[in-house]
Amino acid sequence: MGGREPTYFLRARYIRAVEELGGIPLILPLVTEPSARRRLLDRVDGLLLTGSGPDLPPSLYGERQRYKFPLVSERRANFELEMVLQARKRDLPLLGICGGMQTINVACGGSLYQDLPAQVPDALDHRQKSKAIYVAHSVTVTPRSLLDNVIAKKTLMVNSSHHQSVKTVAPSLRASAVAPDGIIEAIESPRHRFLLAIQWHPEFLFERHAAHRRLFEALLRVASRTRP
Repeated sequence: MGGREPTYFLRARYIRAVEELGGIPLILPLVTEPSARRRLLDRVDGLLLTGSGPDLPPSLYGERQRYKFPLVSERRANFELEMVLQARKRDLPLLGICGGMQTINVACGGSLYQDLPAQVPDALDHRQKSKAIYVAHSVTVTPRSLLDNVIAKKTLMVNSSHHQSVKTVAPSLRASAVAPDGIIEAIESPRHRFLLAIQWHPEFLFERHAAHRRLFEALLRVASRTRP
């Protein structure tokens, strides 16, 4: 996509979901200066933390790397972890998707399964063979959770495209959805206006499934109240 030159790459589906539902999407550069990061957040009303493809370095949650999977760049990992912490501090609305969920959990002090097939032998196949526009398995939503309030459903069919997942939920967060095999599929903060992270990819489903569309609508609704 960019040869050997570092390249910013984001699937257009994320952009389209935000724009078509009334938001103005901005792709943030991976700036390193703390003051520059603060200025970025001064100018946005909410954050969407997308999937990444490569894994977070296990050293970030106190483990050695046990399996040979590609790792996300140090620059991106550092930037996104800091964005999570700053968003929490500012109570800035934050939605994490797939790898974004894993980043939020690690930023807040949780840990991950490095590889579900190797570490959870009875787990479902969470890397579906069909296209992501199709759903693969159900999740059960925790009653009276933020996720429950947003999608208004006790169970939800989702797509699935990950080999890692939350192992230990960060102390300040709580699980709000699980797959039939017990794998955590959503986490959230009970202390913030809107801090929610999900393991599936609603950007592939929002056009045809109202429940997945509500996730983006809820983020945008809360974000619209960020500024006086």
